[in-house]
Amino acid sequence: MRKPAQPIFLEKQSYRRRRFADAAKLLPILGVILLFLPILWADAALTEGGLRYIFGVWAFLIVVTMLISSRLAGPVPKKSDTPDLANSSDPDP
Repeated sequence: MRKPAQPIFLEKQSYRRRRFADAAKLLPILGVILLFLPILWADAALTEGGLRYIFGVWAFLIVVTMLISSRLAGPVPKKSDTPDLANSSDPDP
């Protein structure tokens, strides 16, 4: 069995960037779920503990958003000079 000339997997930087972009897309959904949890606790949302929970979730979402956006703010990794494996049968133009 021959070994491929180029790696099959994505480059580490582009893979991590895509996962951070996925996390950024899912963060609002997580935020809505966490902020609506006190509704399940009946009257707990209006108590001191419920308000602390809502503030804590709000602060958590701000910090996580800041961390994700700082990772995504860097330069976009350039495509390598190696051809795409899916189109490896096509000759280079």
